[in-house]
Amino acid sequence: MVAALIADRRAAVRRVLWGVMAANLLVIAAKLYIGLRSGSIAVLGDAAHSAVDVLNNVVGLFAVHMASAPPDEEHPYGHAKFETVGALAIASFLSITCYELISGAVGRLLGDAGSPRVETLTLAILAGTMAVNTAVAWTEARLGERLGSTILAADSRHTAADVLVTLSVIGGLLLVRLGWPRADAWVAIAVALLIARSGYQIVARNIPVLVDSKAVEAERIRTFVATVPGVLSVTDVRSRGHLRGEAFAELTVEVDGGRSVEEGHAIADAVERRLEDEGGFAGVVVHVEPRPGE
Repeated sequence: MVAALIADRRAAVRRVLWGVMAANLLVIAAKLYIGLRSGSIAVLGDAAHSAVDVLNNVVGLFAVHMASAPPDEEHPYGHAKFETVGALAIASFLSITCYELISGAVGRLLGDAGSPRVETLTLAILAGTMAVNTAVAWTEARLGERLGSTILAADSRHTAADVLVTLSVIGGLLLVRLGWPRADAWVAIAVALLIARSGYQIVARNIPVLVDSKAVEAERIRTFVATVPGVLSVTDVRSRGHLRGEAFAELTVEVDGGRSVEEGHAIADAVERRLEDEGGFAGVVVHVEPRPGE
């Protein structure tokens, strides 16, 4: 049952990523048209940033595909961490985008670039692409939370960063229209700092998974398991991974020393079923110890 839920979740993640990629391709086409029409380097740079979104979607689809593979001899705990690796790849793309924004802005401040032609159509289409990206980022964030997908959560942050980039371009073009040709460069630097913050949040959220930080507090597991009939105490609790069917736990339960081996095994099975069926764990190892003096 857990395996089926995981498969359904990953299928849903793939559907979301395909839909997001289609929206991103539409946004790129609109920005390229406006960038070439207006001669704005900032708009063309925004289109390039949106192209990174499509690359993120490709990475996400590959990562989810790899994560969907069942456990094998080389990966006995499954391939779920490929999704986490994909999220970190998105963070690396964010860092590249941040660098390109800052370097382009500094180049414009130090150089003598010509002012773009700012038309109402340019601003209207950019506002439309920003609305599309806002809807995509909001939807991805909600579905990422509902599906427990790190790749959707990371991609939603990148798409949200794209909204900020487009907003900065619009703001810069409006200020250019008002007679301040270097305004978009200063705004781009501020946006780059916000993008860097998004990248840091992605790394901070996913590194603990790669280094096997606990999936849930040990005390919560002890309290959850202690109500299983026959369990006298719970010790040596360890967990790792994500919940939603991709976490693993190991623990020791003490039982009455007078119980038979079969009875102790039945109690261990009951603990495993509770943690897997109700607790969301993919695998549980239970060690049974007789309580001394019982």
